[in-house]
Amino acid sequence: MIKRSSKAKYVVYALGILILTLGISFTIQSNLGTSPFDALLVGLSKNVGLTVGSWEIIIAFILIGCNSLLKRQRPEVLGLLTAFITGIGIDLWLFLFHKLITPELLFSKLICFGVGLVVIGLGTAIYLLSNFAPIPIDRLTVIIQELTKTSILFSRTFIYIVFLLMALIFNEPIGIGTLLTVCLGGLILNFFMPFTEKVLDRILTNLTSPKYDTEKNHSI
Repeated sequence: MIKRSSKAKYVVYALGILILTLGISFTIQSNLGTSPFDALLVGLSKNVGLTVGSWEIIIAFILIGCNSLLKRQRPEVLGLLTAFITGIGIDLWLFLFHKLITPELLFSKLICFGVGLVVIGLGTAIYLLSNFAPIPIDRLTVIIQELTKTSILFSRTFIYIVFLLMALIFNEPIGIGTLLTVCLGGLILNFFMPFTEKVLDRILTNLTSPKYDTEKNHSI
């Protein structure tokens, strides 16, 4: 995890959330099906009402309770803040993309979805490395990894399968993108976690090194 400074942690956190919500919006706009969790949000939005972002916050509140029971500790209320920011981010990106990105051909839909899936993995890896208030579903991923002593790939895929079953039970929109996310989502995140950590650590090391500070002072 990134442990350089508070400012760096918050910058990494904000950047990760921004990229994550961008990726989620791309997958939604592709109309090929989103991750099982996002499919549940979209389905609830269409069938019950409220926005996709609003359901992100509501489901997050439930998951915080589940995570608290699994870890046998106080609920991580800050996770609700992240869910709130993520919900707003998703709604804002969808508002911007409503008419701007509307792929109609299968090829363009696949490109839109593929970009979104990769961007989601990158954004999730970045903000998780900040070690600050993870979204409850991502916190659940880490908890399952710790409890089962397995990899991010296993825990993420397990969660995706559980939410896929829930989405099927509640007759939520499932597409080829949903199945691709179940198969590849955990794999992509597992790839980006160590890669992103190395890159961010190198960048932050250079920015906080005495050499950088000296050069900065000389340039003033």
